[in-house]
Amino acid sequence: MKMTDDFFKYQAQTTPHPLALEISHSKGSYIYDTNGRAYLDFVAGVSACTLGHGHPKVISAVKEQIDRYMHVMVYGEYIQKPAVALTKLLAEYLPQPLEKTYLVNSGTEAIEGALKLARRVTGRSQIIAAHNAYHGNTMGSLSLMDLEERKSVFRPLLPDISHITFNYEPHLKHITTKTACVILETIQGGAGFIEPQNNYLQKIRQRCNETGALLILDEIQPGMGRTGKLFGFENYNVIPDILVTGKGLGGGLPIGAFTASKAHMDLLQDQPKLGHITTFGGNPVIASAALATLQEVVESDLMSQTLEKEVLVRKHLKHPLIKEIRGKGLMLAAILNSSETVNKLILDVQNEGLILFWLLFEPKALRITPPLTISNEEIIKGCGIIIAYLNRI
Repeated sequence: MKMTDDFFKYQAQTTPHPLALEISHSKGSYIYDTNGRAYLDFVAGVSACTLGHGHPKVISAVKEQIDRYMHVMVYGEYIQKPAVALTKLLAEYLPQPLEKTYLVNSGTEAIEGALKLARRVTGRSQIIAAHNAYHGNTMGSLSLMDLEERKSVFRPLLPDISHITFNYEPHLKHITTKTACVILETIQGGAGFIEPQNNYLQKIRQRCNETGALLILDEIQPGMGRTGKLFGFENYNVIPDILVTGKGLGGGLPIGAFTASKAHMDLLQDQPKLGHITTFGGNPVIASAALATLQEVVESDLMSQTLEKEVLVRKHLKHPLIKEIRGKGLMLAAILNSSETVNKLILDVQNEGLILFWLLFEPKALRITPPLTISNEEIIKGCGIIIAYLNRI
């Protein structure tokens, strides 16, 4: 019990009741505890472990880079091959004008950089986000959230934030010539994996064009092949002015990035100089892991497999207590009959060797975001554990 005791005594927790699984190691689609028990991972570190655990190409890239050099200078001063290669490869797979990427340490830091860039480009202050959005927990990202219960104790927050309802077209009129940017998740994550409907993102894009506002799309969860396309926005025929990525880009290591046109991104260089700075952004070890991850996603058939695996999940997760399955690819949420069922299911099936997790704002949602490398047999096994449990309650 010593490690458990130390965990609660010395390491800050985010909830009163963490799952507190003591980890020994992980491999492929499995995580192992210190008692040697295997747990099939249907969460992938909350969509972060795109290639599963310990992918040999990621491990090899990290080890090779560690032998060369690790941190040598603050971001943007020295030419470091992994960061240059990563940003170049991103540009090759992104549509114009998305060509220049700023690498940071996390998704929420990338959101902060994107908001700063939007205000710098437009000279405007108003930022429009969506109800039930989640973009991170730093002060600027938190300001975008509309749930007062999560914000009130941290006020004052970033001013001049307005909210619109995702997929509700009458709210497009709130985007005006005073708006610096509209920031949306391509697929709303914490709200329950809600996809845009009726060309909603295209209509947002058109309204931004009309008013001179920038469109920021948060791809921290949908990105890196999880929806069957490299970037989620490719499913909806829209191109943002600023793209934010993170989570799955790092292959299990911490990363964030925001990408824009060269003309826009270059504005962070001057007036003022150091418009955005970071010490560890673009870290060569992490960039190497991200590069290996991105290469594997684009050079393999994982993205087409992801859509086939979505069909498999939907086929094997049919039960009267499952009301619907939302999302796309392997960014899925099973909506159950009650939050109580979800809570019991997540906690109880961990004891049966399956890792599941919640979504932030939809209490009836069951997160299903396994590694893209999960096998068909593993999907069927995990779904079988869920169905067997639901049959017993």
